[in-house]
Amino acid sequence: MQAIDIHNHVLPNEVIEAIVQAPEKFGTEILGTGASRQMRRGGFAWPLEAEFYDADAKVEVMARKRIDVSVLSITPQAFFYWLEPAAGAQAARLANDGIANMVAKRPDRLRGLMTLPMQDPDAAVAEMERAVKFGFKGIELGTTVEHMQLAEGRFRPVLRRAQELKLFVFAHPYWIDHKGSLDQYYLNNLIGNPLMTAVMVGHLMFGGVFDELPELKWVLAHGGGHLPYQLGRFVHGYQVRDEPKSQGARRPDNYLRQIYFDALIHNPKALRFLVDLVGAEHIMLGTDSPFDMGDFNPVDKVEAVTGFTTAERDQICTRTALALLRE
Repeated sequence: MQAIDIHNHVLPNEVIEAIVQAPEKFGTEILGTGASRQMRRGGFAWPLEAEFYDADAKVEVMARKRIDVSVLSITPQAFFYWLEPAAGAQAARLANDGIANMVAKRPDRLRGLMTLPMQDPDAAVAEMERAVKFGFKGIELGTTVEHMQLAEGRFRPVLRRAQELKLFVFAHPYWIDHKGSLDQYYLNNLIGNPLMTAVMVGHLMFGGVFDELPELKWVLAHGGGHLPYQLGRFVHGYQVRDEPKSQGARRPDNYLRQIYFDALIHNPKALRFLVDLVGAEHIMLGTDSPFDMGDFNPVDKVEAVTGFTTAERDQICTRTALALLRE
């Protein structure tokens, strides 16, 4: 059984060097040198471990986690949606070139997802058409773009072109709109990130995007956030209220065929529930490496779930990802 990780982050050297040369341009700093380097935006800083930018270091960590293939995506702190359009387009090009270079160094173990300058939808389409030539099969998008929902009409040309190119979308939270009481105890991540995923999907469902783009596949980080475990509430609300039906949406559970999930839930009973809800053919491994909220033993977690068949384990660890990657 081959283990494939769909959720693995990088910050390529091309992006790091650009930030070092012009931190004011990218609204981000690189602090320190060598192994002590950190990336900082605003009041938050993250250590730049070697696996962020070094393909061989990435593979070494993968081996410790029993991962055979990782699908690399830019760290959400480097979506750069907050930049002016020209700088955002440059940042996306640098990131995609860097991811492609990391994959080219270890093509046996690494695959890549592209990032796009979503603050300029026309530039995003152009970068998508350029980056797809690297062999990328999917796009990582933030669940919002500077407080704007992906369901908004301005982003529809980007999503439509992704469907035409048979790319999937890996949606990852990066900015928490609902703060206040989430500012303490790391709740902005513990609750905020899963919440933003569910909010995004609600807009896509009830706003008609899933109906308009029925062949576009969506992969949700962190086990789908709050969505799977409150899907019954979505369905009940649809049945008893007019608001969810105002744009002609169908019942929410009709859209599950378009949605995929990583297994990054940290609870075997929750993973068992998710498989029962959507089927193992819609779930795959996700480590969120190298972050501390990730899964350090993803294959062990799947193997430890009571009642999984061999076929279900193989589907989660290997076959779901292979189908999305078209390998």
